[in-house]
Amino acid sequence: MAAYINGLGNISAQKTWDNTQFLDEIVEYKNNYLEALDPEYKEYINPIAIRRMSHVIKMGIASAKICLKDAGLEMPDAIITGTGFGCIEDTEKFLIQVIDQAEEQLNPTAFMQSTHNAVNGQLAIVLGCKNYNFTYCQRGFSFENALLDAYLQCNEKSDVQLLVGGFDEISPNYYKVNSRIDMWKKEEISNLELLSHQTAGTISGELATFFVVGNKPAENCYAELKALEVFYKPEDPNELVERIRQFTERNTSERPDLVIYGYSGDTGEDFWMNAVRGSLFNELPGAYYKHLCGEHYTVSAWAMWLASKALKAKYIPEIALLPNSKKPQTIQNILIVNNYRGRNFSVILLKGV
Repeated sequence: MAAYINGLGNISAQKTWDNTQFLDEIVEYKNNYLEALDPEYKEYINPIAIRRMSHVIKMGIASAKICLKDAGLEMPDAIITGTGFGCIEDTEKFLIQVIDQAEEQLNPTAFMQSTHNAVNGQLAIVLGCKNYNFTYCQRGFSFENALLDAYLQCNEKSDVQLLVGGFDEISPNYYKVNSRIDMWKKEEISNLELLSHQTAGTISGELATFFVVGNKPAENCYAELKALEVFYKPEDPNELVERIRQFTERNTSERPDLVIYGYSGDTGEDFWMNAVRGSLFNELPGAYYKHLCGEHYTVSAWAMWLASKALKAKYIPEIALLPNSKKPQTIQNILIVNNYRGRNFSVILLKGV
């Protein structure tokens, strides 16, 4: 079974939309609220249409178009995405209107853009794509399920190029609500010092990350997607370690050159990653990524972007290396181990081409 990553598009809290760069300029935040850095949207979207689009829809369309251009592809054979909360800001706007206006004379725009599949729908309209179109909404497994769908299609059909992505946004209300369950750190910190603050909670973020995934490598191919698997609520770290051990033994005979971990800076969650690293990959170079993009349901898409860029560039930026980790001498196999809230765990294995 084979699937290849042939294009990338990423809008996030770092300047990742420019595929000619690879974390060359790092942006520091000191408010635990990592908002996406917007490109010039009028380069990707009709300026008249922009006015009617919510922030996450603009992010999604621009990121997807960057990805398609990178792959040299005009029309994908499918649009498959994953999202945790979808267009949460428009959902909030509509509900606030319902309350403030006593359910009368409501503006329909916020309602129409509040659904989880609004980004997919707008993408299909903009591209004129009438092919398979699906949005997965399984919280911390949303992007992984979208990626699995694409992986299966690549191995069931011949000569397909699929547009696959993950997107999630933050809003002030969403941030406040999750603060009540101690999801975010109570003290404001620098995102670049995330692992130095061993306290409860993490930092928030948002993104729209897309990939062109096909069953044949294109000229601009970044990596081969070898395998992926998800684990829900393992009983203890020993079970997680054993399942990841079995995954690696089943899917490759080679040791990873680099392991990218889903450390979030939350002491109540990072012990899972410590167990995996200490038991399986302690001697291997390690990297992390949530200090650059924040935590959200589809953050594993950002990790796969990081791994894909590293495999193509044959190096990993120092800002992404774990403290005291050695640099990889070669980068040919990368294993991503993500953890969301101590419930949703996933592993993705990528190989250079």
